[in-house]
Amino acid sequence: MNTAHDTAAAPHDFDFLHGDWDVLNTRRTDFLDPDGDRVRFPATSRCWNLFGGAANLDELDVPDQGWKGLTLRLFDVESGRWSLNWSSSRSGRLFPPVLGRFGPDGRGVFFGDDTHDGKEVRVRYVWSGISATTARWEQAFSLDGERTWLSNWTMDFTRRTAD
Repeated sequence: MNTAHDTAAAPHDFDFLHGDWDVLNTRRTDFLDPDGDRVRFPATSRCWNLFGGAANLDELDVPDQGWKGLTLRLFDVESGRWSLNWSSSRSGRLFPPVLGRFGPDGRGVFFGDDTHDGKEVRVRYVWSGISATTARWEQAFSLDGERTWLSNWTMDFTRRTAD
């Protein structure tokens, strides 16, 4: 099973995400259909620090679709990995976490197991393109033991400027 790069993770890996963001989402209407339609929709996100950097919480607000999302990220000191835990106001359910870390290339790669539409899926999150004003998140599913991945949701973050 894949894991993120074997480099030392740190409690401040997600400090780049603290603050307020505009987010452009692009998502498949059916996460498992490679030929399916994609929808684009705006959102805003606010992320704040907890545990002195070893945790953070963000809330994604998607007013055009009438839902909110929440991610709790926790740094596990013993394993040196992050767990990313997602929930949506649509279900109120906490999804299984994805686990991983940032590599020397600055990309964060996280893996987990879940189900979607009754099918077992391997989940991968990738954080990339990180700068002071931008970041990109991608979710992909694999149905074949990580031989292939289907990207099903991306979020392009742009830091909000003070008015």
